[in-house]
Parts: sequence; C-alpha cells; structure tokens
Amino acid sequence: MKVEDIFSGFDKLKVLIIGDVMLDSYLWGKVERISPEAPVPIVNVQKREVRLGGAGNVALNILSLGAKPILCSVIGKDLDGDSFLNLLEKHGMEKSGIIQSEDRPTTIKHRIIAGSQQMLRIDSETDKEIKEDITRKLLDKIDVLLTDCQVVIFEDYDKGVITPFLIQQVVKMTAEKGIPTVVDPKKRNFMAYEGVTLFKPNLKELKEGLKIDFDKADKNEVQHASDLLRKKLNISATLITLSEHGIFVSDENEYHFIPAHLRSISDVSGAGDTVVSVAALALALKLPINQIAELSNLAGGIVCEYVGVVPIDKIRLKEEAKGIFN
Repeated sequence: MKVEDIFSGFDKLKVLIIGDVMLDSYLWGKVERISPEAPVPIVNVQKREVRLGGAGNVALNILSLGAKPILCSVIGKDLDGDSFLNLLEKHGMEKSGIIQSEDRPTTIKHRIIAGSQQMLRIDSETDKEIKEDITRKLLDKIDVLLTDCQVVIFEDYDKGVITPFLIQQVVKMTAEKGIPTVVDPKKRNFMAYEGVTLFKPNLKELKEGLKIDFDKADKNEVQHASDLLRKKLNISATLITLSEHGIFVSDENEYHFIPAHLRSISDVSGAGDTVVSVAALALALKLPINQIAELSNLAGGIVCEYVGVVPIDKIRLKEEAKGIFN
C-alpha cells in the first residue's frame, strides 16, 4: 500500500481505547530563593497546564493521525474527573465510554518544573482494581461501542481499570466480531492477554513478564523471547521496542529487526503511546508486519525529538514515510 493510501486510510478508522486514563498537570516557574521555613526552593509559578494523560495520550495520537478515538475508562466523580471530561470536549472526543465512580479518585500527576528541571512530582491515584459492578458497566459500554470500531487498544498502566476478567471478555467479544486487538502492557496483567492480535511490550516489560534475562543486542535471544511470548499467550504477533536498538516484530511466519533512525533525542516520554497508536492503525489497515513496525518505529523516533509528551505530527510522519516506502 502506498504512503498516501495508508494515511488517507487512517482517516476512515475508529479506534476503541480501553485503559487507565489520567490528567498530566504541569506547573512551570522560576526559582530565585530558598524557603525560610525549610531548606527547599520556592517555585514562583508562571504557567499552568493540564493535559490528557495515560490512555488519553494514546487517544490524542490517534486523533492527530486523523482517526477517531473513543476512550473507555473509569474516572472519579470529582473535580479532576470533571476536568478530564472537559478536556475530552475540548478535543472533540466522545465521552460515552467514560464511567465516573465515587469509589476512586481521578488519577492526576502534578509536575513542578523550574526552567527545564523537574523539581517534584505529586501523584494522586489508586491502583486498586475496579469493582465487579463497574467492570460489568464498562463491558456493557464496550459491547455497544465495538459495533463500528476497526481496532481495539488495551492501554494498561496498572491502575486497576483493566482486569483479567475484563481482558478475557473483551478478547472474546472482538474475536466474535473479527476486530483486531493491540496491547500496550504493564506488569500486573502481562500474562492475562491471551489470544490478542498484537502485543507491544518494551524490553523491561518483556523481561519482567517472562521472568527471563537476555541481551537486547543479541538478535537470537530477542527472537527466542518473542517466540516464547507468542506461544505462552497464543498471540498472533509481537512488536518489541528496544530503545536505541529500534524495534523487533514477529509472527508465526516471519520476523524483522527495524533499526532506530539516527536522531537528536530530547525526551522519550510518550514515545510508547505513539508507537502503539500507529501500530494499531496500521494493523487495522491490514498492512504487512514489517510495514507496521517500520511506520511505528519512525513515529516513535519523531516524537522523541520534542520536549515533553506530544502527539505525533501526521504531516511530518507522512513525509518521512515516503522516503522509506515509496
């Protein structure tokens, strides 16, 4: 498929994103003196910003690529939850997949930054699994929303929205409807994603999940770990991010090592969200696994050139992709 066709194809896709959402709060300021009350710097705040985080950042990437994201998650019935819903409205995203619960707070991460230095991060959250009745309500929403979606992303941050039971039920639903599933895993549920289509761990997650150690520079060892993962979880394909070594992708028929592009790296934050977003859209278009990996690898590298968590620029990605695929 030509690059123009791929990117115009993105515009026709609808993506269901299931997972842990959060707010990323930033306070930027200057430090000019030390507090007389304690030996700590005083940050004079000059700018405030609140952004969609967690699975919300995946939704922003999907939106930036031209597709339509629908978030399915649980937030608190609190002021931060209201702020989250307002941000969805601001970005023109649907709220129909969001449940507000009185049993848990909305996850928010406050970052206090002076100049280019992060001074402190304060997290307000719970990582307890959502209750069974809330899980049932979420599954009811997912069942309805799946009707016209072309791919599902599990965006797991170990905050409790995704449970083994929810995974099992969603995989069953998607299998019946022929909808591919893509997973960005974390430690707690790593071995619960049996039967998904594409599994995208990073190197640390893969080692912890399989409880093995290997040299990421040794292609045979990476391939062996990938094969082991596919067999244990009965998954169709793995896409493993190897940081400076690029990406490894494999299915039962083939495997490819895609080297990282030489770039000036400013910040790796959020790169995984970009990779899983591009991979999911490419999978929905039924691209070959080597093209899925090439495009995802390219997108992940591009966002690392920017400071902070930013969604991928579709125009820039398309232009760079032309140099690879055309």
